[in-house]
This record gives sequence, structure tokens and C-alpha cells, in this order.
Amino acid sequence: MTRPLRARRLRLPWRRAEIDPSAELGTPELGEPVAPSLEAVRVTRWSETFRAFRHRNYRLFYSGQAISLSGSWMQTVAQSWLVLQLTDSKVALGLVTMLQFLPITLFVLIAGVIADRVVKRDLILATRVLAMVQSVLLFVLVATNQVELWHVYVLAVVLGFSTAFEQPARQAFAMEMVGKDDLMNAVALNTGLFNGARVIGPSIAGVLIAVVGLEAAFFINAVSFLPTIYALLAMDMSQLHTAEAKRDGPRNAFRELGEGISYAFKTPATFLIIIVAFFIGMFGFNFLVVLPLVAKFTLEGGSVLLGFLWAALGLGAVASALVLAGGRTFRLRTIFLGGAAFSVLLTGIALSDAVPLTVVLLLALGVALTAFAATANTALQMSTPDHLRGRVMGLWMLLFAGSTPFGGYLTGFLAEEIGVREAIGFNAGLCAIGLSLALLYYVTHRAQIEATSLADVRSPG
Repeated sequence: MTRPLRARRLRLPWRRAEIDPSAELGTPELGEPVAPSLEAVRVTRWSETFRAFRHRNYRLFYSGQAISLSGSWMQTVAQSWLVLQLTDSKVALGLVTMLQFLPITLFVLIAGVIADRVVKRDLILATRVLAMVQSVLLFVLVATNQVELWHVYVLAVVLGFSTAFEQPARQAFAMEMVGKDDLMNAVALNTGLFNGARVIGPSIAGVLIAVVGLEAAFFINAVSFLPTIYALLAMDMSQLHTAEAKRDGPRNAFRELGEGISYAFKTPATFLIIIVAFFIGMFGFNFLVVLPLVAKFTLEGGSVLLGFLWAALGLGAVASALVLAGGRTFRLRTIFLGGAAFSVLLTGIALSDAVPLTVVLLLALGVALTAFAATANTALQMSTPDHLRGRVMGLWMLLFAGSTPFGGYLTGFLAEEIGVREAIGFNAGLCAIGLSLALLYYVTHRAQIEATSLADVRSPG
């Protein structure tokens, strides 16, 4: 007598199979290496939180960025407040953000092609020098009381151009500095550093602007680029984990760009991340545009309150990054749960009219956003061959940051027309829709996603 067929039970990304827990250690999830034992993981988790620091080049890079990013966040706060002082316009604030991110939209994919062709350290160095010049000009204009709104617009474009060519190279450079084994740790530490600077920079900027003036924030940012430039020049290039030699002969940039995009969209493991990155990047990440509006119009505060709001967001992100840095694995469910929590918390911020509640919600939002972004970034890099990494990370930046000219301007426009709260709530709803579409794609393509989670990393001959 034959046994009746039983329907296969669907296992969602956050559900564990009903098996012996010890067996799970030998069956990694998406992009997850085999763990030797549960006991070993417990013993080494926190001791390895900073294991990427074993690499001298990464120590140099990290230390330089620690100073520079704090200055950059100071300028972000100062620039937003400068625009509001010059215009008191929500649309103008959205427009300057659009102009700053527009070069990313236009050039980041080509920048990814260039990052795969040239020495990434040198490309990052050139962009940091350009960003320093931009900050110096902004400082001079503000300090001499000559600044006009069009100056801010033009210099925002210059900064965006620098960022567009720096970001794909920087994202892919992490692999070269630490190798595959420590990539998750480096990405988490980089994310923690980025958001730690969000704690320090805005907190100082809020007080500094109130006591000294806007020009002080721009001056400090200009000086803060010097440690980064020194760190890049002091690197030992022989210690980099570079890919095999690049192909000889003439190359077509657009053909190479098409190769990278085609890989990302045709590989289920990367396409899943692209779906979520588009919605979170376009509609979720752009809530940063309206944070000054929340401080001024919803909570009726000033630059000091804005600094604390930025700091709360960054503090939550740092805590999340340190937890992620302590592990060697990444799990698909972290992407889904982080994105879902982000949508819910963003809705809470839209409804809140109390400063303490908003601060707590921003703290939790930082945790959720970092859990999503760091895990998705690592999964994308681990699923991409070395010779395509710059191009695929260029696509990541296009979706996560290059969409800001549209999402940022839309958010500013909605805030002007229907209100700040309503604009934030609208964006939160679209993030939830995008997450649902990604989950549907996972359910219908689970086998293909798991099969392509770790790419063949051999460079083409």
C-alpha cells in the first residue's frame, strides 16, 4: 500500500525547520558558512566583534573615516538648517536634497564600471579631495555672508558628483581590505561607523550652530577630510585582497555596465535584495529629508533638537551594527524583519507629536534600518563575482541612494501639500508594499534564491 502524498510545508525566511538544533549548524542559510559548534559561536561572538581590525589597511581606513564622517554629518545638519534659514521652504529643502543625490542617479552605474577597472583606493582618494574643496567653498561663502540659495544648490551637485564616484568603489573596497571571511564584520563595522558619526556629528552640530554659527560646521567638515586622505595614502597596496588580473584589450563601458545589471536582475539571490532596496531606498530612506521638518514644524524645536533626533537614530544604528559585527553569518530573515520593523516604526514617527516618543522611535528605527542595510549589503556582495562587484554595488547605490532625487523631492512636495505627518505615513505604506512584493518573490523562487546565494567568484579568463 502506497503512502499518500503530503503537501510540502512552506518555510518562511524567519521560520526554523523542526529539526535537531545541532543539525542546523551544518546546514547554512542564505550565504551562511557552516558553524563549527553552538558553543564555539557563543565563546567567540563578542571577542570577534572587531576582527576586521586585524587588517592594517582596514584600520587605517576606519580611523580616517571615523573623523571624516562625523564632519560630514555636521555639514548635513548645517546645510539643512541653512536652507531653512534662507527660504523657510519645505520644497527648497527637498530640492537641495534632490540636487545632491541627482549625480548619484546619473553617474553611479558608470562609476561602478570605473571601480571595476581602476585601483579603488586611488578613485576614493580623488573623490575625497573634491569633497573637501566643496566644503571649503561652502565655509567661505557662509563665513563672509555671501551665500545665496543657488550657491547651496551648485555645491550640493558637486558633493553629489564626488559621492557618486566614491560609493561603488568604497563598497567594493571592503572586500579587498579584509577578504571574504571578514566581509560581514567589515560591512557591519562600516555601518556602525557611519551611524556612530550620525550620533556625534549632529549632536555637536546642533549646539555649535546655536553657539558659534553655521560656518563652524562647514569649516570642521573641511578639515576632517585630511585624516581620510592621509589614511588612504598610507595603505600598503600589497596587502589588498585583489581579484585576478583584469582582461586585456579594448573594453566597451556600456557593454560592461549591461553585464553587471544583467547579472543582478537575472540572479534570484541578488534580485530579491534589489526589490527591497528599491522601496526602502526610494520611500523609506528619504524620511531623512523631512527630519528637519519634523524638528521644526511637528515638534516645534530648533537646531539643537534636530541634532538630538539625528543622534537618536545613529545611536540605535550603532547598537545594531555591533550586534551584527559579532557574528560571522547573515540570515535572510534579518532583511525581512528589519524592513518590516522599519515600516512600522516609520508609521509611529508619523503619528508621534511628543519629543521623548519620537526620540525612542528613532532609536529603534536606527536598529531596524541597520539590520536591513548591513545584511542586504553583505548578501549582495557575497552573491556577486569579484569582477562584477563594483558594477553591482553601483546598482545598489542607485537603488538605495540614487533614488533620492525622486523620493526626496516627492517627500518634500507631499510635506508641503498634505503635511509632514502624512508624507511620512505615505512613505511607510509604500515600504510595506515593497516588502510584501519581496516576500512573495521569495516564496515563489525560494529554491533558485538559495541556489544562487553564493556566486562563483572566479574572474573571467
